[in-house]
Amino acid sequence: MSIFPDTLRYIEVEPDPKTRAVFLDAKPAYLDHQQHQNRQTTNGFGNRVGFAEGPPSEAFGDGGVVIKSDIIYDSSKPVYNVLRLLGVFPFVRPNAGMTMFACASPAMAYSVVFLVVLTIYVAFIMISRIDIVRTLEGRFEEAVIAYLFIVNILPLIIIPLMWYETRKVSNLLNNWVDFEVLYQKTAGRELALNLKSKSLLIAVLLPILSCASVIITHVTMVEFQLVQIVPYCILDTLTYMMGGYWYLACETLSTTANVLAEDFQMALRHVGPAAMVSEYRSLWLRLSKLARDTGFSTCYTFTFICLYLFFIITLSIYGLMSQISEGFGIKDIGLAVTAFCSIGLLFFICDEAHYASFNVRTNFQKKLLMVELTWMNSDAQTEINMFLRATEMNPSSINLGGFFDVNRTLFKSLLATMVTYLVVLLQFQISIPDDPTAMLKQNSTAAH
Repeated sequence: MSIFPDTLRYIEVEPDPKTRAVFLDAKPAYLDHQQHQNRQTTNGFGNRVGFAEGPPSEAFGDGGVVIKSDIIYDSSKPVYNVLRLLGVFPFVRPNAGMTMFACASPAMAYSVVFLVVLTIYVAFIMISRIDIVRTLEGRFEEAVIAYLFIVNILPLIIIPLMWYETRKVSNLLNNWVDFEVLYQKTAGRELALNLKSKSLLIAVLLPILSCASVIITHVTMVEFQLVQIVPYCILDTLTYMMGGYWYLACETLSTTANVLAEDFQMALRHVGPAAMVSEYRSLWLRLSKLARDTGFSTCYTFTFICLYLFFIITLSIYGLMSQISEGFGIKDIGLAVTAFCSIGLLFFICDEAHYASFNVRTNFQKKLLMVELTWMNSDAQTEINMFLRATEMNPSSINLGGFFDVNRTLFKSLLATMVTYLVVLLQFQISIPDDPTAMLKQNSTAAH
C-alpha cells in the first residue's frame, strides 16, 4: 500500500482494553500520491505548519511510495543487537518498521538454547558456592560476603522475564513507528534524534567495563578459576546492558519531547490555525502514552533489576563497613567496585526516567504557557487551553506496571531503606563475639 505522510486520514481499530485511551483508538492510514501533490497549503510554505521545505525525506522510495521510517529502532540498534546476542529481545523484523514476537522463530530458538547452556553453567558455579557457604566457620560478615556471589547469579532471571515482555516491547516499537509517521506528516520532516553514536558507545563500552569490574571483584576477593568467572561476566553484562537500553529509551523520550516543543513554537511564529494546534496536541498525547508504555513494556524486568541492585548495594556496603575496625584490605577493592557500579546503575535508571517525564510533561507545559495568545483567533486560543488541560490530565510519569514510579524519589527511598538495613546488620554484627569460645562461655554462664 502506498502511504504519504502529508495525507493522513484515520481508520477505526479495536482498542486494547488494558491501555484504552479514546484519543488513541485510531491508527494512521494514507491516501494516494495525487492527493498528496494536490493538497493546498494555507501559509505559503510547502507544508502545513509553517516550516520551510527541506530536502526530500528518505521515507520516500522509488515511484513515490513511502517506506515506513524506523528512526527509533535504528538509533538504538547496536544496544538491541548486543542484548539479542545475550538472549534478550527474541523478536523478529520481517521488514523495516515492523516488529513482531513469535515463539516459533530462529531468534526465540537461539534465546532458549542460550538460556539452557548458561543455566547449566551457572548451576555448576552455584553448587560450588553453596558448598563454600556451608563450610564457612568465620565471622558473620564473611558469611554475608560469601552470599554476595550467590546473589550475583540472580540476573539469569532477566532472560525468561524478557521473553514474556518482548511482545510488549515489540508493540512499543511499532507505536514509535506510527508516531514517526505522524510527526513527519505534521512537521514535514523526519524526527531528528542523533542517538546512534551514544548507542554505539554504550554497546562497546558497557560490556568491557562490566567484565573488568567482575574480574577485579573476583581476583581481589576470592580465588576463582577463569572458567568460573565467565558466567559472572555474562550476567553482569546483561544487567548493565539492560541499563543501557533503559537510558536510550528515556533519552529518546526526552529528545523527542524537546524537538516537538521547539517545532511547535516555531510553527506558531508563522501561522496559528486551530487545526495545527490540534495536530500537535494529538502528537503530544501519543508521546505521553509512549512514555507510559516505556515503563509498562518492561515493568517486571526493571522491578526485578531495581530490587536486585538494592540487595547488591546493601551487601557490598555492609561488607565495606564491617572492615572499618581492621582497616581496608585488597579484598575491599572488589566490594567498593561492586557497590559503586550498582549505585551508579540504579541512579541512572531513576534519573533518566525522572528527566524523561520532566521533558515530556513539565517542560512542554512551560513552552505552552509562553505562547502569546493575543494575536490568535478564538479557536486557536481554545485549542491552546485544551492542550494545557491535556498535559494536566494525562500523566507522563514512567511507571513500572503500577508497582512504583521511576524517578529520583525512588532512588532516595531505596537509599533510606538501605541505611535502615545496614544499621540492623551492623548492630547484629556487634552483638556477635568474634571469638567462638567467648560465645560458648557466655552461653554456659547464662545456663547456670
